[in-house]
Amino acid sequence: MYDVIVVGAGPAGMTAALYALRAGKKVLLIEKENIGGQITFSPHVENYPALKSVSGLEFSDALYEQINEHGAEFEFDAVTKIVCGQDTKKVYCGEKFHEARAVILATGAKHKKLGVPRENELVGRGVSYCAVCDGAFFKGKAVAVCGGGNTALQDALYLAEECSKVYLIHRRSGFRGDSKLLQKLEALENVEIVTPAVIKALDGENELAGIRVSAPDGQNERQISAEGLFVAVGQTPENEIFKEIIELDDFGYALAGEDCLTNVPGLFVAGDCRSKNVRQLTTAVGDGASAAVAACEYIEMH
Repeated sequence: MYDVIVVGAGPAGMTAALYALRAGKKVLLIEKENIGGQITFSPHVENYPALKSVSGLEFSDALYEQINEHGAEFEFDAVTKIVCGQDTKKVYCGEKFHEARAVILATGAKHKKLGVPRENELVGRGVSYCAVCDGAFFKGKAVAVCGGGNTALQDALYLAEECSKVYLIHRRSGFRGDSKLLQKLEALENVEIVTPAVIKALDGENELAGIRVSAPDGQNERQISAEGLFVAVGQTPENEIFKEIIELDDFGYALAGEDCLTNVPGLFVAGDCRSKNVRQLTTAVGDGASAAVAACEYIEMH
């Protein structure tokens, strides 16, 4: 029997574990892939308070070491379901299960990818999924943004302040994002809107050097010189297996406020899988702390 089981060992999950451990609770973290989550793919993190520059891998390794020193237990497996009893919750990994008095879901969200050749190879070498995280590394350079929603439009506006040229690429002629954002972009001299267009290939040996686009029907292929590509075509939260027990919004994110409480007593949610406006490293660890404090209070009251 554990006091707290944390599902997901990214920044939110490991921070939740840290706070629960420091409160004297017995904690198990269950992770199906890699310790640290998506932040481990960020070569440079320069917007985390008090850390001028650190790689995502260094950050996650340090946090992992910290919770290990406090006695965290780990299980590397995929959670398949959660059964909520009156006093305890069973977290299943296939046929076996672990039991706890409170559970924190910190499963994160995955960026949707374009699916073009060499996309994975060039992540961190010109391809990024977070303009706020990586935009500063492209100051004075030409970049491209791919997407048609508010995130893509906001990313393009943000990058236009620092970059010499911003190409906004979208597969449709119209945009889903707010018309006022689009109007601002259209008024900027260093922004070029490329529609309707799809990205066909990425050029460059060790780093991104250019992007090849064409019309959706394959005609009118064009080569765009750009050292950065920011993909903003959406995210997919990792909440599918919990949809029968917790409330999700229309996009699959867990409905919970800043207190990280779900609609199920004793079941909490933290990080990018939670419905919220900002998904950054700082907000992930903030969620982890809030969820752990709430979980400890729940345990003490029950």
